[in-house]
Amino acid sequence: MQIVLLESLGVSDAVMEKHRARLEKMGHTLLTYEKNTDPEVQVERCRKADVVMLANMPLDPSVIREASNLKFIDVAFTGVDHIPVAAAREKGIAVSNASGYATQAVAELCVSFMIQLLRNVEATQDRCRSGGTKDGLIGSLLCGKTVGIVGAGAIGRRVAALCKAFGCTVLAFSRSAVSDPSIDRQVSLPELLAQSDIVSLHCPLTEETRGMIGKEQLEQMKDSAILINTARGYVADQEALACALREGQIAGAACDVFDKEPPLPAYHPLLHTPNTIVTPHIAFASVESMEQRAEIVFENLYSWLDGKQLNAV
Repeated sequence: MQIVLLESLGVSDAVMEKHRARLEKMGHTLLTYEKNTDPEVQVERCRKADVVMLANMPLDPSVIREASNLKFIDVAFTGVDHIPVAAAREKGIAVSNASGYATQAVAELCVSFMIQLLRNVEATQDRCRSGGTKDGLIGSLLCGKTVGIVGAGAIGRRVAALCKAFGCTVLAFSRSAVSDPSIDRQVSLPELLAQSDIVSLHCPLTEETRGMIGKEQLEQMKDSAILINTARGYVADQEALACALREGQIAGAACDVFDKEPPLPAYHPLLHTPNTIVTPHIAFASVESMEQRAEIVFENLYSWLDGKQLNAV
């Protein structure tokens, strides 16, 4: 079979060569390419592919139409909203993801965002660099705060556990029943927004969650509260969030995801709001999680070649 990897998995050449050798010994061919979002380039690279592997690069729907041999899409990422899953399903193409590889990485960054915002790290750093002091910028502890987790999947529950270790009260909003010792109460979204000092988003992007944090929801939050988004940019209305930050409706935010994949245009509203941490989609990216991701995605591949699909979407 021809297996096409459309972008780097962020691991060493030695790791890639190990898997290439194993696949060749099995009688398969692994072709690897640098990331290219041009639909024509993607189609040409995948034209004869039986398997396509990629991470978070959008896969153009034309690949599904034109790659007549395609049988399996192996996604080295948790979310699959960048994959034309419905079109793949119609053609009988299996799709698997790499769920779980970045749970700890995302959770750690999320908690660090909470602490940085509560302790005014960015503002006090600017003061220190300009010869100033902390006067007027005394921060608050994470301990004792109420943290609201929106989406209590694996990452949400891990964030809950870390927050519990810091001495927080943890609320959760989830479409299914949640039973986890780190979560004190499962509540409705309005209750969570009204009661939380920190709201952290961890839900997938679906038609139900697109824009679920908009103007109305932001108005339900405390004016002292902060919002953390390490989920998907479209879960929170970007313009509404920027407006809430500018008007002091909420106290701060940290966004690792946006309504487009970075690099962001200079005019993006969340680049110009007060007390806002912005990072270019780094939550999943650690040396350890990249290695784990590669192992998961290749194990998906070997299992599928053996007739068993793991991590099916």
